[in-house]
Amino acid sequence: MAQKSDPSKDHPLANVLINVLIPVLALSYLSKDPEFQREIDQAVRVWHLGPVKALVIALALPISYGVWFFIRNRRANFFSALGLFSVLLTGGLTLYLWNEDGTVKQNAHILFGFKEASIPFILALAVIGSHWTPTPLLRVFLYSDSIFDVRRIDKVVAERGAQEAYDRVLFQATLLFSASFLLSTVLNFVLALYFLGGIDHAASNAREIYNSQVAKLTGWGFAVIGLPILVFLFFTLRRLMKGLGEITGLKDEELLLPR
Repeated sequence: MAQKSDPSKDHPLANVLINVLIPVLALSYLSKDPEFQREIDQAVRVWHLGPVKALVIALALPISYGVWFFIRNRRANFFSALGLFSVLLTGGLTLYLWNEDGTVKQNAHILFGFKEASIPFILALAVIGSHWTPTPLLRVFLYSDSIFDVRRIDKVVAERGAQEAYDRVLFQATLLFSASFLLSTVLNFVLALYFLGGIDHAASNAREIYNSQVAKLTGWGFAVIGLPILVFLFFTLRRLMKGLGEITGLKDEELLLPR
């Protein structure tokens, strides 16, 4: 079935940025406790607000965006809900793992690893589950009407009576797209164990070391996780285009919107 473009929908990357990435980064950089920084003779910056205030600020973004989106579109925003979950999990975990005496919980690396793995795992399940809904996430992220000439493809599919093959191609692309998030799930967990596993949890400055390692983990994550995911997404895109070309007879440049 052909699906109409929704002119009111927001760009998915902007959704993820505002609702998930920025709030989590805010937690990473704002959570340092200024009093604790002074106790261990570390510099106190103006953005060191403490974990509770950082959590409130980080929560404000997905909540505000979610309320604005609901007022405008009269429906909930999936990414705002995901952002709320991510921020509450990250902030709550930080409050739990940090001890007042400067030490951290012994199992910090494992719990943080599960936290890091949870978001891409949820996205993987959401991508597959959304295949049977009116707004599949594949069509939001990858097979978007801002990239592909979906109307033309739908028309050719209808003319050729190839709906069953079309649905099969889209489902295969959905599974591949979901697999990219599953790959991220595994890599996130392994990376967390690597950077946080060697911390001396009983050291008086363990919280400071923990913060430092989390910052390194975040930075390296863009390279160690981002590059394989981009390669996987490119492979998924090529497989999708090949499948669409086979059932429609359209060339690659005809499948895409003219630039």
